This record gives sequence, C-alpha cells and structure tokens, in this order.
Amino acid sequence: MYGNIRRRVAGGLLIYLALIGVAWCALTPILWALSASLKSEGEVTDPNPFPGQPEWSNYTEVFALIPLGRMLLNTVVYAACVTAGQVFFCSLAGYAFARLRFPGREALFLCYLTTLMVPLTVTVIPQFVLMRALGWVDTPWSMIIPGLFGSAFGTYLMRQFFATLPAELEEAAILDGCTPWQIYWRVLLPHTRPALMVLAVLTWITVWNDFLWPLIMIQRNDYATATLGLVRLQGQYHTNWPILMAAAVLILLPLVAVYAVAQRAFVRGIAMSGMAGR
Repeated sequence: MYGNIRRRVAGGLLIYLALIGVAWCALTPILWALSASLKSEGEVTDPNPFPGQPEWSNYTEVFALIPLGRMLLNTVVYAACVTAGQVFFCSLAGYAFARLRFPGREALFLCYLTTLMVPLTVTVIPQFVLMRALGWVDTPWSMIIPGLFGSAFGTYLMRQFFATLPAELEEAAILDGCTPWQIYWRVLLPHTRPALMVLAVLTWITVWNDFLWPLIMIQRNDYATATLGLVRLQGQYHTNWPILMAAAVLILLPLVAVYAVAQRAFVRGIAMSGMAGR
C-alpha cells in the first residue's frame, strides 16, 4: 500500500518537474525580453535579470523611431480579414468533404492534404510572380488575398469536426425541407464553434507572426506589419537592443490578450476536435 503511494507521489513529482521545466523554457525568452526592454544600452548584456533603473522611455522611443501604431493596426486588419476568410471557407470545405457525397471526394481530399507537405519557400516565388502580375505588390491585397480562401490544415480540422456530429441532425433538417446550404449554415455550423475558435486563434497567431511574406511583399511603412517594424529597428552596424526588445514586448501583448480571452474555448476546441491525441 505504502509502496503504491510512494510511486504515485514520485510520479506526480516527476510530472510537475517536467511541466515546470517546459514552462521555464517557454517563459525565459519572454522574461528576458521584458527585462532587457527596461535596461539601458550598456546594461543589456548584464546577466542580472533586473535593471538598475527601469528605462520606461524605451517604449516611447519605439514610437518615435517607427510608426508602430500604424503597423499594429495594419497587422490587426490583415489578421482579421484572413481569419474571417479562413473560418468561412475552411468550414464550408470541411462540411462538403465530411457530409456531402460526390464522386472522387476522398481522392480530392487526399490530394488537398498533400499540399501540407509543400514547403512555404517552394510557393513563395510563384506567389510573388502572381502578385506582381496583378499589380498587388506593396499593397494590402497581397497580405489579405493569398490566405483568404482557406487552407489544407483548416479544412482538415473542420472536416474532422463535422464528421463527429450525429447524422440525426442532418436527417431531421432534410425532413424539414432544408437545402444543403441551410443544413450547413443553420444546423451544423453552430455546433462547430469550438473548432472554429481553434482555427480562428491559430490563424490569427500565424498571420500576426508572419515575417517572410510581408518582407517580400511590403516596402512602405504605410502597409507594413509589426514584424517588419522589428527589422527596421535594426541598424546595419548597430542595434539598440533595449528599444528592440521594447518593440517586441509591445507586439507580443496583443497575442497574449487574444489567448487570454479565448483560452477556455481554444482548449475545449482542441480536445473536442481530436487534436489532443485522443
């Protein structure tokens, strides 16, 4: 009896130690950035985690060097548009692959999934050539349109969730005379809110953190994203690291706020969609 108790206690301690280690690895870079953002330029390499005298002026200096407010607004607009498009079109495609019967459905879905294995760097040049042909280089359209019409991952996520819904819902709707569109929009889609929340949060984070595509497409600060602002704070021969870290903290805060608001729905959606390893 006591042996079982000791094994359980030891197992629990090991689990908590492992979780503390993972949390430490995840939080240390954020805490270092926060500490560095409040240091002077001469203190930034000091191993002491606490600044001698907090330099709050670093945060105001960021806005004097780059139009960070405009860049954050641009990023919010891009992320909101792409997230709305992803949620709508991925849910629509997921419903079609999960609930509609048509020839070649499984083969088409398999081909669509294979696009997940294509690296982003392979498609960057064709996409750039297409954007240039359309005249969308250095415009907001180049940031919104390519990601607006869904993705293979989002479609897969929504298909898996639609497939778990009971067939009785669809059968009852058909008996009531609903069309496929009405079944999707009025009957099934309201039941997929957890999966929609997961897709929305993941898409928002992806667009917010994207760097390669804005770097290729956007040159003017009027259309630049927050990640481009970080690059433009770095000099060719010298970088003021405290100010750069202050900008990084400011860019991180909206993501923390989004996740804090959507945390419960996000975790619930992960568990219900089968992404938690069940």
